[in-house]
Amino acid sequence: MTRFPHDQFAKDYLKELLTPLGEVETSRNLAGEVREIDVWFTPTSPLPLDIQSLGLLGKIATEKAVFEPYRNPVTPSQIRSCLSKLFDVHAELERQAKRENTRLNEAELPKLWILSPTASAALLNSFQASLDESNWLSGVYFLPNALKTAIVVIHQLPSTPETLWLRILGKGTVQKQAINELAALPDKNPLRANALELLNNLRVNLEVNQDLELEDRELIMELSPLYQERLNAAVEQGMQQGQRLVVENLLRVRFGGLDEELMTIVEPLLVLPPEEFTYLLLQLSREELLARFFRQNN
Repeated sequence: MTRFPHDQFAKDYLKELLTPLGEVETSRNLAGEVREIDVWFTPTSPLPLDIQSLGLLGKIATEKAVFEPYRNPVTPSQIRSCLSKLFDVHAELERQAKRENTRLNEAELPKLWILSPTASAALLNSFQASLDESNWLSGVYFLPNALKTAIVVIHQLPSTPETLWLRILGKGTVQKQAINELAALPDKNPLRANALELLNNLRVNLEVNQDLELEDRELIMELSPLYQERLNAAVEQGMQQGQRLVVENLLRVRFGGLDEELMTIVEPLLVLPPEEFTYLLLQLSREELLARFFRQNN
């Protein structure tokens, strides 16, 4: 059982989305005091053409990044801890450059992205965090430039496809809406299936916890129909594959093989109920089957 299921989900989720775009490392240890970075990301060069499919997250992933996601609203102490880890990373990279006698540009230093469901105006003001409305969406607050840090307030992001992949990491109504939007994506969307699988893992980890908050119980209820839907689809797909296997094997047994001409009647046979296509395959000759299912379609 995962002790902190939401934390583990956030790490696994970000790793799954960012891996096609570059190198991702979760729970990266820092030198000295035992501390970890939640997610360390280095983009590939050149950047993948489909990076825009991740919307705001893809825009963030155009440069080196450190991600620190929080399930609950981030506190001043946690922000200071994140900044401390970021500065340790910068110092480590600078020492490495010095050892290798290379020059490290400011642009090569990773930025810190703190992901928080909400953040009060007082907290943001205390860190002098401000919006950059000309270049970024609402909800993305930047600390003074030298700190190379931004706080993404997930519940302030606009509810658009561009922010979907970050709103999944929200809480309550915001997360539920994002999950529904995710489920409504086309089945062929390559990110949909992986995200749903990770959400199902989260559901399983939450269910084994005996001391759940009401919010987590509601999340389980939200995720359960999606799990059942995926289970039913898997069963149906398995049944279809099983029926195809039966048809192909019957054709092989009856006619000594499955040539290109016989393959053309497999799909038309599968449209029929199993008892009907089984009877036809056992009773009709090759010529009769081809005449009924192949030649009538040509």
